[in-house]
Amino acid sequence: MSIKKSKQEDKISEQDQQVFLNEVADVRPLKSEKRIETAKKRPSSRPINQQYSTELEQQPGLQMMSDPVDLRDVEVEDVLFFARSGIQQKVQRKLRRGEFPIEDELDLHGYTVLEAKAAINEFFYDCKKQHKRYVRIIHGKGYRSEQKIPVLKTHVAYWLPQHNDVMAFSSAQAKDGGTGAIYVILKSAK
Repeated sequence: MSIKKSKQEDKISEQDQQVFLNEVADVRPLKSEKRIETAKKRPSSRPINQQYSTELEQQPGLQMMSDPVDLRDVEVEDVLFFARSGIQQKVQRKLRRGEFPIEDELDLHGYTVLEAKAAINEFFYDCKKQHKRYVRIIHGKGYRSEQKIPVLKTHVAYWLPQHNDVMAFSSAQAKDGGTGAIYVILKSAK
């Protein structure tokens, strides 16, 4: 359906434009030599404590998370999703929509692959101890990586299905990081 404008509407539009140009005719851009460059602060990695390392070794499967074969398997804007069998469709929809309350989060920006793997294991371990089930992991999109590929995103997509405590995960809503973050549902602690 197209809407035709009358000649009077075009005339009004031109008049409005002229009024605007007359009003801003004497406006000049500000010249400022004083600009402050701000550097983004990179988060420090979470240190792995000795008690955690000992307990981690006793939990089968946690340190067995394999790495992806090809880093090009996951693209920057790919939406990630995983759910173990038995997870209800209603729960999956709520997860995708970001309707669960985020109880904790882990930001992996600035981490190496090895640091990220250790940080995720420790994060899940801490969440389990504190009975937190709904968390967010910010892995980034990979724009700052050397090859402009999502290195951490790809690794996270491979690691999490291998982790015994992960019941489901989904890329976040835009307000929570979009395809640079994921919502995770963890197994409830017994």
